[in-house]
Amino acid sequence: MESKKRDIRALTREQLRDFFVSQGDKAFRGNQVYEWLWQKSAHSFDVMTNLSKATRDMLEENFVINHIQVDQMQRSSDGTIKNAVRLHDDLVVESVLIPTKTRTTACVSSQVGCSLDCKFCATARLKRMRNLNPDEIYDQVVAIDNESRLYFDRPLSNIVFMGMGEPLMNYNNVLKAIEKITSPEGLGMSPKRITVSTSGVPKLIKKMADEAVKFKLAVSLHSAIDETRTSIMPFNATFTLADLREALVYWYQKTKSRITYEYVVWEGINDQRKDVDALVEFCRFAPSKVNLIEYNPIDDGDFQQASNKAIEMYVETLEKNGITVTVRRSRGKDIDAACGQLANKSGS
Repeated sequence: MESKKRDIRALTREQLRDFFVSQGDKAFRGNQVYEWLWQKSAHSFDVMTNLSKATRDMLEENFVINHIQVDQMQRSSDGTIKNAVRLHDDLVVESVLIPTKTRTTACVSSQVGCSLDCKFCATARLKRMRNLNPDEIYDQVVAIDNESRLYFDRPLSNIVFMGMGEPLMNYNNVLKAIEKITSPEGLGMSPKRITVSTSGVPKLIKKMADEAVKFKLAVSLHSAIDETRTSIMPFNATFTLADLREALVYWYQKTKSRITYEYVVWEGINDQRKDVDALVEFCRFAPSKVNLIEYNPIDDGDFQQASNKAIEMYVETLEKNGITVTVRRSRGKDIDAACGQLANKSGS
């Protein structure tokens, strides 16, 4: 029965070795299968050519490889690629390849839908269906790496967890996926090329610090005034800025890793002098940089991109206070692949 088959990629290398021993075979067969599953991203047992036909049939009887399918790929006029990724249970998530002259970045999803309720984000309107498994996150990266090599003639250079979902609400699976991505037995990427972006879950930021993770941290901030932040990110009523700040102080003390703040400036919401002053104050406690992100509309009029004058005020004030600031222009807007726009439009 198909339903009784186990997902083979949920097994560790040791469990695979033990399985083969239990079948009266040699433990090293587990190593061979593990390499096929991760380093070679095998989608079927048939391709495992250094195993006998009998061994492959036995694996087929006991296990399944729940690999993803890129259902639809869209290419933007600026070169950005968006994948609609179909999972083994027919749910769909999206991931994005963002090219520049010197690098290609994968923006990957960690949940189907999202656990949080940010009012400016299309993904937040989808209820959270489930967390992605480590292999489903890993597969998104492999697919984008293949596209990077095919279309841009170079391997993937960076990964950001800024797709669908709140990564820290799928903490264990995200960390397991990163472990596989950075392992020499997986993709062998440097953790310094990976950024996990969170809306701010204080206890889990502390947990990451305690686990001495080597990847980078970005915080989707958007306001350093509690009342304003709660109005656009209602979960801020539970995870307040004071709690977030305390967790980030802890993060920096433990990791000595600079924090990136992702920040959109909206007209009439956070485009006043008091807003930038509060941000400057919030940035003071640890080395940080601010990415001012162009807003990408999601079909309603509640949120409008602030004026250039307001953006200039932010840039000048932050720079005057010695805070690194970058204004990030949107990529892939014409295919709904830009920040905050991922909502399965291509998959529907």
